Amino acid sequence: MTYAVKEIFKTLQGEGAQSGRAAVFCRFSGCNLWSGREEDRATAVCTFCDTDFVGTDSDGGGKFETSGELAQAIILAWGDQMEKRFVVFTGGEPLLQLDDDLIEAVHAVGFEIAIETNGTIEPPKGIDWVCVSPKAGAEWKARKGDELKLVFPQEALRPENLGEFQFRHLWLQPMDGPNLSKNTEQVVQFCLKNPQWRLSLQTHKLIGIR
Repeated sequence: MTYAVKEIFKTLQGEGAQSGRAAVFCRFSGCNLWSGREEDRATAVCTFCDTDFVGTDSDGGGKFETSGELAQAIILAWGDQMEKRFVVFTGGEPLLQLDDDLIEAVHAVGFEIAIETNGTIEPPKGIDWVCVSPKAGAEWKARKGDELKLVFPQEALRPENLGEFQFRHLWLQPMDGPNLSKNTEQVVQFCLKNPQWRLSLQTHKLIGIR
């Protein structure tokens, strides 16, 4: 298949249990919960996305005809270091494109693979680290993995009413925007009362990196 990629870049993971770790981010174009166009935001399933995933025009982006070609682009972004190679597939929604061939190709060149997904698609086997961030109004299929990251508040998807799931780490992330301070305080109070949940901060934004 042809992989449509918005951007590929190396940075530090800014969220969750892998926060602070060097990683290549491979951001796929496209999502199944929002077109990415501002004129469609109000009617989208997910209305609070803060990411540009439209097109293939950012650093490292493009259309890759084979899994091997994309794996080589990820190596180029990582650099010469051989240790602790780590790639995060994100979007948009990465599971619209991430497939067995790409997983195999990236593993073959020594990378540990993580995904950040909205949970509407079951992940294929072979992914080393699964972070799921479900969205209110969307079918939540991927109910097990390494991290559950719930953006708060979502009135139709409250942390106390999620049903059954299996994750090693539970994170509440304050929704960004004009109410960030209020949302953060509400998350702090919830985590104090429900210590199985932890506060997730977007540290990359706090320190001014991608």
